[in-house]
Amino acid sequence: MTIEQFYKIFLQYPIISTDTRKIKKDSLFFALKGERFNANTFAEQALEQGAAYVVIDEAEYKKSDKFVLVDDVLVFLQNLAKYHRQQLQIPVIAIVGSNGKTTTKELIHSVLSEKFVTLSTPGNFNNHIGLPLTLLMINPEHQMAVIEMGANHVGENAFLCEIAEPNFGLITNNGKDHLDGFGSLEGVAKSNSELYYYLLKNNGLAFVNAHDEWLLRMAARLENKKTYAGNFDGKEKSADYAAFASQLQPNIEFNIHKSSSITSHLSGDYNFDNIMVAVALGLHFGMSEEEIKRGIEKYQPKNNRSQIIKTEKNTVYMDAYNANPSSMELALKNTAMMSNPNKVFILGDMFELGVYAEAEHKYIIHLCQQLNLENVMLVGSEFKKYNTSAYMCFETTQEANDYLKKTRPLKESFVFIKGSRGMKLETLLEVL
Repeated sequence: MTIEQFYKIFLQYPIISTDTRKIKKDSLFFALKGERFNANTFAEQALEQGAAYVVIDEAEYKKSDKFVLVDDVLVFLQNLAKYHRQQLQIPVIAIVGSNGKTTTKELIHSVLSEKFVTLSTPGNFNNHIGLPLTLLMINPEHQMAVIEMGANHVGENAFLCEIAEPNFGLITNNGKDHLDGFGSLEGVAKSNSELYYYLLKNNGLAFVNAHDEWLLRMAARLENKKTYAGNFDGKEKSADYAAFASQLQPNIEFNIHKSSSITSHLSGDYNFDNIMVAVALGLHFGMSEEEIKRGIEKYQPKNNRSQIIKTEKNTVYMDAYNANPSSMELALKNTAMMSNPNKVFILGDMFELGVYAEAEHKYIIHLCQQLNLENVMLVGSEFKKYNTSAYMCFETTQEANDYLKKTRPLKESFVFIKGSRGMKLETLLEVL
């Protein structure tokens, strides 16, 4: 069956399922394979649970015309998503970068939704499987799509662009993420630049941070671009879209032109950059300053990303969804400047650094000393391996949990938590 033929089935049954535990009636089940599973074996079960059709790539499981046999289920899913994208006449905005992609995506969604029916990448659906699933969620009512792309090796963003075919895009920044896959910071930049190259080839419009000299150099060849700048004392640039912050701590407050002050639930200059691209897109698409203000002020950090949580005992700055050396450095410097009393820093290992793990974990420890941070707790085998400071260190998150529960209960403290997702530092919340 061709993509064009199957697309007619998709239009009748536009809900995609990949997990038999979450089958929805009249959905299309795609039998994907992983290292530890082969969903072809669940295809018949998916039909029994209400799926309209199942897509398989092993002939032995085909039982009837409800089983669509293809060469490779994943490739078929990606090609279906690409074909669906080609039928759409709406702005598709791609976001790549090392840090802040999800926060930026959610800010853009919050702003654009004030005027347009907007779909954005749900959760972490940003890879070679999640991105096609996201595209296939776009329905005729949607007027905008905001697509996050997550890559961990060179060439992946180029591949995702070929599926999503964005006509607008931005790079948040180049940072030290997935260094084991990219090989170096230059490899990170090369991967991110694949979005610019796609926009260049296809006459798309790039939004570029005027404060980021690296991104400006990368975008030099682009004729079709708009710049944005989040300005504040000591850091001012002219740009196509600019705003001025009156404060960055504890919340960002800023003005667009002569609008009333806008107050965000975020803090720090790096988050002002994230806010400003949402402002730039809003202005570009003809939104009023009042609409943009509502969108920015409605956005509340969640899912353990720059999330401030007030418990009965403490105030917790939870940024434990993920971490790399660049995001860790920015967040530490930002929090160090906050005026909150009784600050405590709990830092977890940073994953996927490969041969850079030793140098980067040592650097973060050194940075804590440079910033004169006193109450620091390090968590994880990497930090423990390289900790030559006086900072307390725990091999596991559970050990840190036990210590906070039995030995040093924290009260009336401002607790900063950041580490890679695999450290599960959010589990410390119960004792804080």
